Amino acid sequence: MEITSSNNSCSSMMWFFKNKGFDDNSVQGIFRRCRRLEDVHQERASENWEYLRSIGIEERKLPSIVSKCPKILALDLYDKIMPTVECLRTLGTKPREVATAIAKFPHILSNSVEEKLCPLLAFFQSLGIPEKHIGKMILLNPRLISYSIETKLTEIVNFLTSLGLNKDGMIGKVIVKDPYIMGYSVEKRLRPTSQFLKSIGLSEQDLQAVAMNFPAILSRDVNKLLVPNHTYLMRRGFQDRQIVALVVGFPPILIKSIQNSLEPRFKFLVDVMGRQVDEVVDYPSFFHHGLKRRIEPRYKLLKERNINCSLSEMLDCNKKKFFMKFGLLEGQALSN
Repeated sequence: MEITSSNNSCSSMMWFFKNKGFDDNSVQGIFRRCRRLEDVHQERASENWEYLRSIGIEERKLPSIVSKCPKILALDLYDKIMPTVECLRTLGTKPREVATAIAKFPHILSNSVEEKLCPLLAFFQSLGIPEKHIGKMILLNPRLISYSIETKLTEIVNFLTSLGLNKDGMIGKVIVKDPYIMGYSVEKRLRPTSQFLKSIGLSEQDLQAVAMNFPAILSRDVNKLLVPNHTYLMRRGFQDRQIVALVVGFPPILIKSIQNSLEPRFKFLVDVMGRQVDEVVDYPSFFHHGLKRRIEPRYKLLKERNINCSLSEMLDCNKKKFFMKFGLLEGQALSN
């Protein structure tokens, strides 16, 4: 009887997946990854599917979510899924935040959120992170709930401490800016990146400033991104100390696309504006501004009026202040 019942459940689940648009290969892979589904009745799977849709997950995303975490259809809706969703809702302020978090990391529903959440909150609060920020971090990077505090999160904190980020809640501020940093390997990614940054001339204070302003750079691949960009800056004629100034002033310069971001800005700076490349050392944020939306139109307006100024005077202000600073009428400027 048990074998017959199991076969019936499996057959009904096959029909369930077919009705939801899964192909045969996808269904076979799902059953391989989650044997529990062989004993799940179609009614439970349908009920879970509809509940996930009701909390704001788009139906077109549900096949992908189920493929990532097939067990989501086998979980008890009332004892597991709904309590977990309600717990996650206490972390957010926007209606769709929980749905987005589940879509990113559906395994969050199979974790014991209630058991893991309190220790995780306490851990992040010990780093000086306010509870409202912790909620945003977890919903932005829901994988945080799956990480071990002892073997994973503490290792990242110890690494950040080794960089000298141990004062005035500095580590907490880094994690709030980039919650994804907690998922990287210290030895395979974070330490090699920090060592590279030191090797090109950044002091300990420089490295701390970079980590505080743009912590995501610590998790970028040295050989794929940082080395090619550093080499490009050297080919552009910058000296070591100038490159350090550029990196500290605008850390993303080491990860921006050379072809799509850096090169077009340098060409416009030199070929159109007639400036020297080393002028950006005094204003590294030049590479932050949009070429078409800010740099080109402002340069055009100033050139038409024969106004000379530094890059920071031209770019480091919003549109209203720009017009006021140079005595321009916004209406005339926009018409031009």
